[in-house]
Amino acid sequence: MTEYGGGRPMARYIRHACAFCVLLLAALLVNAARVQVVQARVYTDNPANRRATIARYQQPRGDILVGGAPVTGSLDTGEQLRYERTYRDGPLYAPVTGFASQTYGTTFLEHSEDGVLAGTDAMLSPLPLWHDVTRGRSRGGDVVTTLDRRAQQAAYRGLAGRKGAVAAIEPATGRVLALVTSPSYDPSSLSGNGEAVASAWSRLIHDPEKPMLNRAVRQTYPPGSTFKVVTAAAALDAGVVTDLDEPTRSPDPYRLPGTRTRLTNEADGCRDASLRAAFEWSCNTVFAKLGVDVGVSAMAGTAEAFGFNDSGLRIPFSVSPSTFDRHVDRAQLALSSIGQYNTRATPLQMAMVAAAVAGGGQLRTPYLVERTTRHGGETVEGAGAHPARQVMKPSTAARLRELMTDVVEEGTGTQAAIPGATVGGKTGTAQHGVGNSGVPYAWFVSWAQAENAMEPGVAVAVVVEDASANRGEISGGGDAAPIAKEVMRAVLGL
Repeated sequence: MTEYGGGRPMARYIRHACAFCVLLLAALLVNAARVQVVQARVYTDNPANRRATIARYQQPRGDILVGGAPVTGSLDTGEQLRYERTYRDGPLYAPVTGFASQTYGTTFLEHSEDGVLAGTDAMLSPLPLWHDVTRGRSRGGDVVTTLDRRAQQAAYRGLAGRKGAVAAIEPATGRVLALVTSPSYDPSSLSGNGEAVASAWSRLIHDPEKPMLNRAVRQTYPPGSTFKVVTAAAALDAGVVTDLDEPTRSPDPYRLPGTRTRLTNEADGCRDASLRAAFEWSCNTVFAKLGVDVGVSAMAGTAEAFGFNDSGLRIPFSVSPSTFDRHVDRAQLALSSIGQYNTRATPLQMAMVAAAVAGGGQLRTPYLVERTTRHGGETVEGAGAHPARQVMKPSTAARLRELMTDVVEEGTGTQAAIPGATVGGKTGTAQHGVGNSGVPYAWFVSWAQAENAMEPGVAVAVVVEDASANRGEISGGGDAAPIAKEVMRAVLGL
């Protein structure tokens, strides 16, 4: 009886032990779930955890394509961080691709499209929701750009190592056709993680020529006389000018309002010049007075319609905002209206200005990625329709096209003329430095339409920092216009 009676407490202890073990198991499962699900991101992002880094380089990275062909690749090194990034024509496409470095991270398309290229984007998986739960990694996808290979090459050849940049846009769509900066560098030199990479990085970041600076989208310049396209648009839209051939009642020299400073011109015959003549020969006095007559609010409104003061532009990587100062007096407004004082613009912004004129007053947001695809070519995401905004009246755009055509046919931009096409342009020379002592920046903005085409096919902006001329519109016409011409010819197939 004692033997059986003692068994009951023993069974109870066993049940308690089992219950305790179940409780411990449940606690273990809860903690495992907490670690692997709730706190997974904390452990993944911990710098001491190299598993994610090793996994990142265990498979080839997807490619960036131009004209259907890859301009990137992956090299199997056989090391722990197995695949390194390679680049074809690296300096040519560096402002677009950026770099993907095992040591220094990613920039430009390599950064903005990293999820697709590295295979971590959930949309690459046939089961995106399951991909999110497991945090899996698919085969890297590809990024198809909007670039025109021939236009890119023409821009790079034209700059020929001189400091400057070129941006080209298709006006009807906003597709970026060329994005070039010079001098450039080879992103392959930064791909790995050895001493050679550290040496290349040090050399590049300390180079006074700044080869890693993307001058096309991350450097702003005083746009000089090319900004007169914006000022003319504001004056025509506001009704300050109603006839292109009427005298503008502009003195020469023009005394800046409220000051004793007198503004003069490089060209002769600017006193009371018509808008047509003033635009063709780039009369500073006429456009400074027009800006004052239009007023700061309307001038700023027109500039912002073109894209100035927009800090949110992405193509898909960010673009430095171009600026038109709203807080200026009348004298400062006069200088701002001829592209000086605080007015600053990226080459991409000035290509947008030309594109709006070519597009009948409508401007589409520029974009650089046509679509992203899985490794096999199946589209993951397309660019979609980019909405257009009305920058100016269609009648104003038509008049500006007429004015810009005159510049190329008989004004300061004759070196941009292309047989078999109608070309419109505007030269510009932006002075800078203390007392304008620096060598001027040469600008040229333009658009071109093949004679058998229904609409313009390309808008271009070129800036050359080390322009050979000392002063005057000859700098923009002589240094920048021939580069724009070759880019436009390449796009039009002429």
